[in-house]
Amino acid sequence: MKQHNPYLRFDFSNTNPISFTDPITIISTYEQSEVIPCLQAIEQYIQAGYYAAGFLAYEAAPAFDRAFEVHNSDQFPLLWFGIFSEAKPAQKSKARPFTIDEWKLPITASAYKKNINQIKYHIENGDTYQVNYTVPMFSRFAGDTFGYYQRLTASQAANYCAYLHIGSHSILSASPELFFHLQAGLITTKPMKGTAKRGNTLEEDKAIAEWLYQSEKNRAENVMIVDLLRNDLGTIAKPGTVHVPQLFTIERYPTVFQMTSTVTAEVEPDITAIFKALFPCGSITGAPKVNTMKIIHEVETAPRNIYCGAIGYVTPQKEAIFNVPIRTVLIDNVSGEATYGVGGGITWDSTSEEEYEEMLSKTLVLKKQMNDFELLESIRLENGKFSLLDYHLKRMAKSAAFFSYPFEVTKMELKLEQIATQWNTGTYKLRVLLANTGEITSDVQPIKTNLQTLKVKLAQQAIDKSNPFYYHKTTNREMYHTFLQDHPDADDVLLWNAELEVTEFTIGNVVVEMNGAFYTPPVHCGLLPGTFRQHAIEKGMISEKIITIKDLESCSRIWLINSVRGWVPVTLDS
Repeated sequence: MKQHNPYLRFDFSNTNPISFTDPITIISTYEQSEVIPCLQAIEQYIQAGYYAAGFLAYEAAPAFDRAFEVHNSDQFPLLWFGIFSEAKPAQKSKARPFTIDEWKLPITASAYKKNINQIKYHIENGDTYQVNYTVPMFSRFAGDTFGYYQRLTASQAANYCAYLHIGSHSILSASPELFFHLQAGLITTKPMKGTAKRGNTLEEDKAIAEWLYQSEKNRAENVMIVDLLRNDLGTIAKPGTVHVPQLFTIERYPTVFQMTSTVTAEVEPDITAIFKALFPCGSITGAPKVNTMKIIHEVETAPRNIYCGAIGYVTPQKEAIFNVPIRTVLIDNVSGEATYGVGGGITWDSTSEEEYEEMLSKTLVLKKQMNDFELLESIRLENGKFSLLDYHLKRMAKSAAFFSYPFEVTKMELKLEQIATQWNTGTYKLRVLLANTGEITSDVQPIKTNLQTLKVKLAQQAIDKSNPFYYHKTTNREMYHTFLQDHPDADDVLLWNAELEVTEFTIGNVVVEMNGAFYTPPVHCGLLPGTFRQHAIEKGMISEKIITIKDLESCSRIWLINSVRGWVPVTLDS
């Protein structure tokens, strides 16, 4: 990718990924007075049969209404669009290496609370109903910006991702939010307001999604923005055509749930008029827009730049699609500084503690790297019969639903039937794997001997029980390998969490005998819901109980259990 040749790629929902390069000209400005003339020039190129692709920064807002207050910025364009003769299918590209330092949040919880209280003062005073308050995070970047974009988008699985390399800067947008989509005279907007961090299991997810859907606070935030967008669209819509076909839809992403609504209207395909009516999107300002942007200017100390602006493209057929650049990294290609804005909607019911936690949940896309992995089940196969097969299939189905992997039970059962026919004598360990494409693979290994007593050691450090991979059996076992490397002389390692509660072994669940009863830790401590464990609980053989590290001193016996080996006695070395 040449440094001097802009490259723009759009991975937008319901469209094929497209890219733009070799512009015939570039239209850009740092001046408020030139923003509308630039948009009008862009429209002339569109009329002449060209594509336009690029962005508007948040600070372009006063060009459409002088009452909008923003921080001045001369370091980043207010508007940048390339004019292109064609759109090309986006090609797969191998990521090259990059490094990104730890992201720093330049505000303390106490300073954040002070700003929230200042916003709530304005709400109490009747100046605003809701304020979208944003804080920038900073880091240092070196290497391939497109490689980092690929990692961000893989982690977020968002619907409106875009990569823009414009020479001085690279924009890596993993945005889940549509600003507007104009097609055949119908404009669709999908304001996003209301966030909840995802759980670690399918059951937790269902409860969290239902909580978000029923949350009065999040509904109030969402409907305020819906009303704002209805009013904005009403200024350009044909009479009687503004509709809200969907209200309070819950969308699932790898790290969070989001509440969205859909507002549509029939409009003339005038891009400048649309931006004048809608920009910036109400979901990232608040309501009412003019007063709220004054408050944002008061509590925020720096320009937002690309964050909360608009990124997208327009075709010669006057189809236009733009995202709201949230979950978006801006990289200065000269200095290596990376910026990531994160925020949330503040209402009278907001608490600084909840908002701070929600803000941190939105940064998970920066930290979580969803490597390619497969779902895995290890099943005992003895003389053509599978042990606990129903338990294994149910667990894989739940994990597939959690990670959005396609899973067809009948297809899996057919595969297993073929394996059982082929390996119908002897005792084996079957590993059956499900890829994110739905492809099923397997391997079979003989089980030669029963395990004798294992010598195990206690892990040197606590697990992070917020890591969902502890709750699902997958090929992503890096966290287990780390604990095993600390004790190369041990047969296995007994894990524990930050509350000093025992969780599991790296290859099985743990059962302890205490006062003649048999106990295993509950799943919420941070462990895999093993199939043999579940079977033993249902049969009344073991019960769930929180087991602390100190409790181990009074245990008369300890076992490792799994569906392949059954009960394996262990001795815990100090």
